[in-house]
Amino acid sequence: MAKLTEIGWEEFERLPLEAKKPYLENGEIPDTPFHTLFAQQFDRELLERLARLANRIRFMAKSKEGAMYLKSLLCHKRAMLYFSQPSSRTFLSHLAACQILGLTTGSVRDTAISSEFKGESKEDSIRTFSSYFDLIIMRTPEKGLAEKMAWELSNSSRPIPILNAGSGKDQHPTQALLDIYTLLRSFENKGGLRNRTVTFCGDLMRGRTVRSLSYLLTNFENIRQVFVAPPQLQVPEDVTAILAAKGVEFTKSDNLREAVTLSDAVYMTRIQDEWDESKGESAKIDTSRFKFGAEELKLLPAEGIIMHPLPRRDEIATCCDHDPRAMYWRQMRNGMWIRSALIAMTFGFEKQIMCFGA
Repeated sequence: MAKLTEIGWEEFERLPLEAKKPYLENGEIPDTPFHTLFAQQFDRELLERLARLANRIRFMAKSKEGAMYLKSLLCHKRAMLYFSQPSSRTFLSHLAACQILGLTTGSVRDTAISSEFKGESKEDSIRTFSSYFDLIIMRTPEKGLAEKMAWELSNSSRPIPILNAGSGKDQHPTQALLDIYTLLRSFENKGGLRNRTVTFCGDLMRGRTVRSLSYLLTNFENIRQVFVAPPQLQVPEDVTAILAAKGVEFTKSDNLREAVTLSDAVYMTRIQDEWDESKGESAKIDTSRFKFGAEELKLLPAEGIIMHPLPRRDEIATCCDHDPRAMYWRQMRNGMWIRSALIAMTFGFEKQIMCFGA
């Protein structure tokens, strides 16, 4: 089995993402991630295992007996939430997931109150956290930092898992997991997640949620992907190159209403202007035709759904919120359950949860 202790950082960094998967698995639990860094670590079998585990956890959490059992599983473990990039939903979702499983948590959400303010490097901060905690959940604007620290910790005297809760503009794997989980639940009684059209709309150039979800969808049969955006914000070529290599049907468009009529799921995103290279750069782009409102709602098929990773601005009108096809609030709650499942699986408690009450 491939191990991070058997490969140098530079060599590991150069590997294609799919080739890195074996190095990130748990050596003691087959087909289970130790570090979770990329969407490319998850195939269909693992995604469906996680969905079943999340369903079991959410069912158990409804009863006092089940909730207390879940809280007992990881009460001997501690998790560090290191969020050096602003977040509310992703932070609270991971925090709630830890609480469901009984983990004690610590957090740093502002580097101005950490030793980084004194000049300590992020790498040294994370090594420090590994002395006190058994899991690090990290969100960072720095591309590749989660990956580098996974390698560093695996080669240290105290190897602990890292969960990537958003890394630069490249990956957001746990968001993609909750998105897939939402799609699976939305269509489980309607023929399943196969033979579907999923439309992505908004800032597709810089949206890491789109990048990760687009890849995960390639694990499912005959999922056509449509990318709707202004030319300046259209999906990058590295994403479509993966789809082309896997034989996935996709199209690019600037006509949201036309795409909506043919969509099973519409995944809206906000403009990611925090990545602007110059102030006000994104504001110069005309995005008026890339918003979902009452007219688009009329065009959406009866069994179609609307998704959004949140936070939103004006790309989905509030008049859509009470329509049963609006999944974004349930999508957000789903994040708590799928992240609980991932953490439980990471620590090897999948079997105990699935067998509870049997």
